[in-house]
Amino acid sequence: MFAPPEIMSMAGALSANASDRLSAIASNVANADTPGYRAQDGAAFADVYGGGAGLALRQTRAGHLPAAGAEAGGFHERPAAHASPNGNSVSLEDEMMRAAAVRKDNDLALTVYKSALNILRASLGRR
Repeated sequence: MFAPPEIMSMAGALSANASDRLSAIASNVANADTPGYRAQDGAAFADVYGGGAGLALRQTRAGHLPAAGAEAGGFHERPAAHASPNGNSVSLEDEMMRAAAVRKDNDLALTVYKSALNILRASLGRR
């Protein structure tokens, strides 16, 4: 009967994306010593979120927006800046930095969701 507000749907999608990316990071760390393993990563949230038409970017002049070339969803092999002699491209330092960024995205999603919920409660007079 009632659809959730777009901001809450977006926060949920951001949290789900962070969870998927954290899964890829965990897999990379678990396979840090596996010969020939290639590091993987999930797509960035901005590339996979299919928001409504009001949220879509539009080009106002030629060259304003870069060409869309990112694939949406799923894991993809991350280009390796370096690989160990056994062919493994996982860098634990990079994985730690990516995990911190993913945690920041998840914390942002939770904060947005909590704020939107407080606004809804206030509008109903139930604070």
